[in-house]
Formats: sequence, C-alpha cells, structure tokens
Amino acid sequence: MAKNIAEQIVEMLENANVKRIYAVTGDSLNHLNIAVKNSSIEWIHVRHEEVGAYAAAAEAELDGFAVCAGSCGPGHVHLINGVYEAHKSHVPMLVIASTIPSDEMGMDYFQETNTIKLFDDCSHYNQMITRPEQVQRTLQTAIQHAISKKGVAVIGLPGDVSELDAEEGSTSTQVFRTNPVIRPSDDELKTLANLINESEKVTLYCGIGAGEANAEVIELSKFLKAPVGYSFRGKMAIQPDNPNEVGLTGLLGFPSAYHAMHEADLVILLGTDFPYQKFMPIKNKIVQIDESPERLGRRAKLELGLAGDVKETIKALLPLLQEKTDIHFLHEQLAFYEKVKDIQLTYVKDFGKENSIQPEYVAYTLDRLAKKDAIFTVDTGMCCVWGARFITGTGERKMLGSFNHGSMANAMPMAIGASLAHPDREVIAMCGDGGISMLLGDMATIFQYKLPVKLIVFNNRTLGMVKLEMEVGGMPDNETDMINPDFAMVAQAMGYPGKNVHKPEEVEDAIKECLAYNGPYLLNIFTNPNALALPPKIDFDQVLGMTKSMAQLMLGGKMEEVLDTVKTNYKHIKGLL
Repeated sequence: MAKNIAEQIVEMLENANVKRIYAVTGDSLNHLNIAVKNSSIEWIHVRHEEVGAYAAAAEAELDGFAVCAGSCGPGHVHLINGVYEAHKSHVPMLVIASTIPSDEMGMDYFQETNTIKLFDDCSHYNQMITRPEQVQRTLQTAIQHAISKKGVAVIGLPGDVSELDAEEGSTSTQVFRTNPVIRPSDDELKTLANLINESEKVTLYCGIGAGEANAEVIELSKFLKAPVGYSFRGKMAIQPDNPNEVGLTGLLGFPSAYHAMHEADLVILLGTDFPYQKFMPIKNKIVQIDESPERLGRRAKLELGLAGDVKETIKALLPLLQEKTDIHFLHEQLAFYEKVKDIQLTYVKDFGKENSIQPEYVAYTLDRLAKKDAIFTVDTGMCCVWGARFITGTGERKMLGSFNHGSMANAMPMAIGASLAHPDREVIAMCGDGGISMLLGDMATIFQYKLPVKLIVFNNRTLGMVKLEMEVGGMPDNETDMINPDFAMVAQAMGYPGKNVHKPEEVEDAIKECLAYNGPYLLNIFTNPNALALPPKIDFDQVLGMTKSMAQLMLGGKMEEVLDTVKTNYKHIKGLL
C-alpha cells in the first residue's frame, strides 16, 4: 500500500535523526500523529503548545535540532511564544503547522489562520505544502535552513494534504550538517594583532558564540594578561577552569566585569550580541568578532569588526601577538572580583528568616549540591539573576533560559525537553512562582512521562523583577503581589512529591532530599520578596527612583516593607555604589 504524505514526512524526520515531536494532537494533525505512532519517533503529548515549543527549543539547544507541531489556528497561536524563543536564541527547530483543508483557505473557515503571516517574523523559512510533489524538497529545504541558519523553519501542512498519496522527488532528501572553517583574512588578522599589541590593558568579553572556544579564550587571556567577562549565555562555557574570569556584566551581572570593560584600553567582544548598550564602554576601543557579520557594530561603536568563528580566529591570531608582561591591570580586576564575590556571600551567610529565606542562599546551596553535569533551566526574572550569580559552570553543566526573548514561564517547559533528551542527566528547573503559575498544567506532562525533573520554586509571592523595575523608576510597586496556591499540594495532586520550605535551616536537607529522589519532585521555597537583583552599575537616576518609590510606600503606610527592603539590600547597595 502506498504511503501517504504524513508517513513520508515522518520517514524523512527519522532519517534526520529526530527523536520526538512535541504537540497537542487533533484534527489536522491526526494523520501525522498516526504516522508517528508507527515510527521510531515519540509523540510527546504536552498540555499546551507553548510548552511543546519551549521543550523543543531546549532539546534543540542541547542536541542541535528538534521538532514541535500545532494544529490549526489555536495551536499555531499557542506555539508562537516558544517559536520566538527558539528563533531569537538561534537554535535549529522545525515547526509543523498543520492547518485547515486547502479548499477552505481564504474563506474564514473554522480555526483558520494564515501560517505564512503568523510565523513570518520568527522564522528563516516559512512555506506551505499544497501538493505531493512539493513534500520532499520543501521539508529538506526547511530542515536545511533551520540547521544552517540556526533558527526556526516552518512548514504549513493542510490536513487534507497530509492524507494524500506521497510522490517521490528527484532532489536530495538528506540533511547536510556542514562545518566550515570561518576566520578573518590574513590582512584583517594583522590589523587586529597590531591593535592588540599597541594596547596596554585588554579585556575579553565572551558570549555563547565563544562556547566552543573555552581553551582558546583562556590561552589568549593568559597571553594578553586580560581579564575575561562573559554574557549569561556564555557563562557555562567560559567560566570553567578560567583563572582570569571576572564574571558577568549587564542587568544580571557583577560590577567586576563592568569595571574590567570600562577600565581597559581595548575590549574584544568574542561571539556576543550583548543587547544592553548602557553597560557597554564608550571611551575605549572596541573590537567585535562574530560569525554573523550582520551583527557587527549594532551594540557599540567599533574600532574593528571581523567575521569569524571564535576558536579558529584565536588560533590564527595568537602567532601574530606579542605576549604581554604587565600583570597589574589583570591582578587589579581579579582582586576586585574577589571583593565582589565576598559581598555576594553576605546573603549566603545571612540566610534570612521564616517565610523570608534569602534566594541567594537557596541558589548557592543548590549549586553546591547539584551534580557536576546538571542541566539547569531558569525562569525569566529574579530566578535568572540567582542562576547567573550563583550557579557555577563546571564544563559539563548547561543552563537554559529565555535569555533573548525574555518570556516568563520557560523553566518548567524547558526542563521537560532537557529531561526527555537527556534522561541520564540531573535536570533542575529554577522556577518563579509567577512563571510556574502561568503554565501550571504541564506539571502533569512531567508525571505522564515519568520525568525526574526537580522543580525548585522561588516563591517570593510577587513578580519580583517587575517590582524592582517599578521601584527604580520611582514608582511604588502596584499589582505585583501573587496570591498563590500551595504548589507542594499541586505537585502531589499531579502525582509526585511536593514539599514546602518555610525556614532557612530546612533548605539544605530539603534540597538534598529533592535531588536524591528517583522521579519528579517539587520544592516550594518561601523566599524574601524584598530581595533585590540590583545591576552591577547603579546610576543616579536609579537611586533617585528608588528613593522616590520608598518615600511613596512610606506615605502609603508601608513602612514595614520599606524597612525590610533597606535591611535586606543595604550591604549590596553599599558594595556597588
């Protein structure tokens, strides 16, 4: 019996080494679902398509490619947030957008959406299959785009088309995973070498694009006596075994990295598209090296912009450099970094009180007890800050988050994808109470597939990052409070253990119990709602804004909240100003 188009698509996905498809089945996806059932691919039945897209994005970041699907209009719209996440994070993902019967298109049919318009802003390739002879070529091209351009590819698939008889094409069906060597020209490298040789104080700043160049970055930093800062996405790869690292900068970072970048004569940006211009120096020379030349110069005024793979560029550059001997600048920055880290430990030593546990202490303890190859996922907001500042890169750990798209509720869904892709690894989701509330239903997916995901809820009963944004803007926080369910009981209702942690002295044993449990487990930790995630450089307007907001809170009768905020954060503020 001839295979249909759905079966043909699944066969091609098998040949592309796809292991699973994340989706909510129904109507226009039914033929694809049945084809998957009869294949080696696993259909992961999530409760919400957004969760499926986030899970696929996590798998794609870890393993290089993944697939999610949504049926008709509502399914497409539910997918869109996770699809944006994958595309903005530059991870290869295929979206199968099954849709209404082809003869009903343009007729305002039930659940109709225009997939081309809907996904146009978050994809490198976005086409509709309407005829059997298109299938092989369109699908191969879509996958090739996703992998080669590092982003999302979308194929629209009408339900009636998926059940048509398949036709064999005459073009390639295999996927080509190329690995070219890309580096600047010899003349460009000489220009860069001359610039470095002329500069006394050099700082390296690395992003995820330098993730495969840990050894080369360390060698270059030692040769130049250069401190090394990094972005959040670059941390897990650049921090390990790096004697010259000075931490992160940006909204989540440390003043040490900010200081090292601003005090240097020359800053070299390696594989980073760091988005926050206010943290970028403006009075020194900046060089940017990135494999995507369209990104050059859009974050800072450059002295030199070069296209190249970071590893290959450094290897070609090193023979042209003169080794620096003056270690004063490097030692000054490393000493400052040690001071900053000591200030950070203030919140570990003074770990809070009942129902007001310092979140820094929780993250520090989690870092200490987690395995050396654990995969962490972090919700956008305060959990990102605690992960950025306290989870240590070992060379084997991974940390996933919505670092570019900045969406709430990503940690738990990403943990699903990470655990399915790597069942042998410890997967820890650092969830905000706001984040886990948003997509709470897919806690059931964790139970359904018996995933040993550890959900650590930093329950501060507020939208913490939003509260901080309002306060530094001079506004008293408004409508940021969260009246939460008992998340531990929710976990138990879903089928696995959940535990509330109210006292700081309970934290360590609770985390040990959670991590040791053979299966999913949720810890609901009641953290301090007034713990602030202050940026590494506080300007006068922010101080003025905070002062105004505190004054407004006092006038509104919230003196206790004001005093707790000041008491909780005064040492940190003192260390940064």
